[in-house]
Amino acid sequence: MRPRLRSRLTTALTLGLTAMFASACSLHDSGRTLDTSAADQPIVEPRTTEDVQAAMDRQSRDAAQRAAETDDLWERARLGFGFNDALDHERVERYIRHYRDHPRVIEHSTRRAEPFAYFILSEIEARDMPAELLLLPIIESGFVAQATSHSRAAGIWQFMPATGDYFDLSRDHWYDGRRDVYKSTLAALDYIQALHRRFDDWYLALAAYNYGQGNIQRAIDRNAARGEPTDYWSLDLPAEPTAYIPRLLALRHLFLDPDAHDIAIAPIANEPALEMIEPGRQADFSLVAELADLDTETLKKLNPGYHRHATHPGGAQHLFVPREALPTLETALETRDDEPLIRFREYTVRAGDNLGRIAEQAGTRVAVLRDMNSLDDDVIRAGQTLRLPASASDKDDPVQVASDNGGPTEDYEVQAGDSLWHISQRTGMSIGALRAANDLEPDAVLRPGDSLKVVHADPDRGPDGQRIEYEVRPGDSLSTIARRHQVSIGDLRRWNGLNSDGIRAGETLTVYLASADRETLAQGDA
Repeated sequence: MRPRLRSRLTTALTLGLTAMFASACSLHDSGRTLDTSAADQPIVEPRTTEDVQAAMDRQSRDAAQRAAETDDLWERARLGFGFNDALDHERVERYIRHYRDHPRVIEHSTRRAEPFAYFILSEIEARDMPAELLLLPIIESGFVAQATSHSRAAGIWQFMPATGDYFDLSRDHWYDGRRDVYKSTLAALDYIQALHRRFDDWYLALAAYNYGQGNIQRAIDRNAARGEPTDYWSLDLPAEPTAYIPRLLALRHLFLDPDAHDIAIAPIANEPALEMIEPGRQADFSLVAELADLDTETLKKLNPGYHRHATHPGGAQHLFVPREALPTLETALETRDDEPLIRFREYTVRAGDNLGRIAEQAGTRVAVLRDMNSLDDDVIRAGQTLRLPASASDKDDPVQVASDNGGPTEDYEVQAGDSLWHISQRTGMSIGALRAANDLEPDAVLRPGDSLKVVHADPDRGPDGQRIEYEVRPGDSLSTIARRHQVSIGDLRRWNGLNSDGIRAGETLTVYLASADRETLAQGDA
């Protein structure tokens, strides 16, 4: 069967301290974002990938006309600005000064917005909503799709988990729809429209988006009971919603006339930047990037909804790629027909292994392993060779699978200051194993008193031999430590729960030495 392709026209991840100060004012640490209690839930149908496809179809048909109007998407947005009330309110001037004093906030946010801005603005226009809403993710997240607040709001629109569930922004170990820019954009605009229908005022609707519709309604009711005005500017609100509209209006001033405020706003081409495909099966990012002649990190940044090295094994599998890369990718996928789009590595089954544990450690599902290895059931035997999915970065690293006698399962109570890394250090379990054993999402927050299932490893033995503790010295890197102890960098990362290669002098790393090397290495250390 030929791969099912759906091509549709449309088009950073570190939030610096300055950007966090300026844009994270609305990262929703209050936990009140998008309140959808039973009494206040709007009547909105959840959106699907097919809805994203339909929106991109419509935008594709309108692209030529839009391009003829202007070649800069920001100029197109200015023409659609619709706010006209209290634009020069005294609370706005403070934030105009703030953004002028922190121009890098706008610089970084607009750069991150570039691949997605055409889709967002086109959808805003199609709904006859004010174009200022294109600036809202600057306040919410700085257009950082991976942004997560302390209260677990996520994505450029900062959806709380419960609200994401309401809008069918599904999330699991593979995918989080709140970070999928296209699908979450439809959900966010749906929600704002519903709030506008309720309050019949854009400022109140946006304040409700930030603070919760029930909270805004109660503030209105209090003013009404006292005979006071019930407009947004007259409500007695906490600091964050009080600043929310002034910040948006301040951005409106700066984007409307950047030269007057000495702000540089890089133009964005007024044309779709991305296209969407659905390969019809799970796809490895490194392999797709190779087929499309793209950089793997670029492809991942365009598809921030996915947590792992591949698309979902049984759920979301759509991908967004640059328009210019689509023909190359389509041709490559057609030549592969039904061939797997997952890279493989081989693993030799050990005594005590079972298919469930192997799947867990390999970051996949049992059903995927069955398909990859033509297994009729879950029965495997020691010495058998299995094919496991592997990303390009780890395809040469051995898989470490806990055996049945790895240690008894017990409950661990989370202490103040604990993190998965600290618990991984104490128990010997990898961070991935801790997440899988306790069904923790990538953005899960540990709280003192929480209980986790853990398995303590043998304290004296590791995958390759005796365990030692190595104190990182000035000038050390994972590469030099790996060479010194004759182990792989991948092993060091796994043994110490490291998600990157960053280490600091004075830290202690766990290293497992092969017995034949202990004496030689000890002499070298002396």
